[in-house]
Amino acid sequence: MSNHRRSVLAALCASAAVAALPRLARAQAFPDKPIRIIVPLPPGGSNDVLARILGQKMSESFGQTVVVENKPGAAGNIATDYLAKSEADGYTIAIAPNQTVAVNPVLYPDLPFDVLKDVQGITMLGRVPMVLVVSPRISASSIGALIALAKARPDGLSYASAGSGSPQHMAAEVFKSMTGASLTHIPYKGSAPALVDVLAGRVDVMFCPINSALPHIRSGKLRALGTTGLSRIALLPDVPAIAESVPGFESDIWIGMVAPAGTPAAVIQKLNAELRRALELPDVRKTLAEQGILAESSSAADFNNLIASDQKRWAGVIAAARIKPD
Repeated sequence: MSNHRRSVLAALCASAAVAALPRLARAQAFPDKPIRIIVPLPPGGSNDVLARILGQKMSESFGQTVVVENKPGAAGNIATDYLAKSEADGYTIAIAPNQTVAVNPVLYPDLPFDVLKDVQGITMLGRVPMVLVVSPRISASSIGALIALAKARPDGLSYASAGSGSPQHMAAEVFKSMTGASLTHIPYKGSAPALVDVLAGRVDVMFCPINSALPHIRSGKLRALGTTGLSRIALLPDVPAIAESVPGFESDIWIGMVAPAGTPAAVIQKLNAELRRALELPDVRKTLAEQGILAESSSAADFNNLIASDQKRWAGVIAAARIKPD
């Protein structure tokens, strides 16, 4: 290589290094201004609870204000699009349930963003187990009895969900495919009206987030037949996991935190470390458990891998069941 080419190359490298210095300095100083956590659903649910509890702990630790901003609509796609188009500096991050980053990207054909290219994971935050409940008018008292009843009825049983592509919908479709049970989908605009009709006996079955179902199970208004994780949960120790009678069945709701793609690795590492620290605090774990949220954290790389692998999983379910968005 000639001396001239070496000089040009050295100059280019030096220029690149100088250009990177301000960004590196900003990453090292992070955070030096307020942080926003975008929530893709209305206030009050599990996603909102996680954002507010963790936002408070982040604020105390970082010495900066953390603002929770709810951006519901379009099954969470509005919030994900907003996050994907935000500046990649760590000051705008978002709560990411599996519906928004693993299901929607393979359910909706023309989204204005690509999760795998435009979004990057920070960490897993927790799981919300669901429980398969039946209305009082359904006689089945076990998963096996429910499957037999669904197969015996000429028109099968009906099941409620919060809408096409919702966690309740996807869990039921996995259950159908693994058991051969005949279940007819009745979609609603959200979990609350769906649960109302199951309680009233107008719909037979529902895969329901445990925090919503628990009061009705304890009062005897709903019968719990099985939970959706691979093992039993402390809130319902006498209710078997569905996997005990349908080996391999699993369909929990998981929730994580994401940032725009291109956020500096040092910032992602700081956010990951802080969120994981907060999730280990006894008061945080206790408060989340009372809301039916099982705290769980991960590395950023593992969370990115989970998003990618679940997209493949749900793409197969959606294709097999011919699910279309509402």
